[in-house]
Amino acid sequence: MRLKDKIVLITGGYTGIGKAIANRCLEEGAKVVVNGLREEKAEQFLQGRSKEHIATYTADITEAGVPESLIDFAIAQFGRLDVLVNNAALISSSNIKSTDLDFLRNMLEINTVAPFAMIRAALPHLAESKGNVLNIGSINSWSGEPDLLAYSISKGALMTLSRNLGDSLFRDYGVRVNQINPGWVLTDNEKINQREQGMKDDWFRELPDLFAPSRRILEPAEIAAGAAYLISDECGPISAQVLELEQFPMIGRNLPKRWEGFLK
Repeated sequence: MRLKDKIVLITGGYTGIGKAIANRCLEEGAKVVVNGLREEKAEQFLQGRSKEHIATYTADITEAGVPESLIDFAIAQFGRLDVLVNNAALISSSNIKSTDLDFLRNMLEINTVAPFAMIRAALPHLAESKGNVLNIGSINSWSGEPDLLAYSISKGALMTLSRNLGDSLFRDYGVRVNQINPGWVLTDNEKINQREQGMKDDWFRELPDLFAPSRRILEPAEIAAGAAYLISDECGPISAQVLELEQFPMIGRNLPKRWEGFLK
């Protein structure tokens, strides 16, 4: 029970990685406040659960005043705040031709500015509890795919935010800030996205080892396991760090031998 009696706020927590983190936090003894955009998803998340340790708040965190209202709600529900998990994000394909300025600004607003606003709103309470922040980024933070240009820019900015605040907030307030960069994760939304791009229903069962050496991609629960460590007291003074959760290295990756002739 690494998170016993901790109060954890998770944005974008009704589905996918956020939901897996919420589930892991509950298993580890925490009380959770979960945010998302759609009330029907909140109802699905709450179905069959005791509300003694869970509260939901459906709102768009990019709207003015919502970060502050969400923090106030968490304090009103459970009396304090120990952990903020910034998981809410927009994933959308774009390249240099299709990324106009409005699209880029919207991507940055959701994936970078909103987490910053959440941290600002939460800081007084996290400073009081000597709590911490966990930002959920992406391996695309490092450069990204050609058709994930705006998304990659926003996640790269988030990574710099995590490293910068992980140093300054820990020194000045005792608040740790870390980030997880997940690789390819098999969320329900990813299954839908791939089907919409023409893949068959069970596309994830026949992956080439070029993209997945294990012949499978990560499960949301595997990301949540890393999150549980980083937000727990067991993590000690670790701050300003980025944990890459992927099955191959971001730098110096060894391609399968069958590609060697192609690359010569």
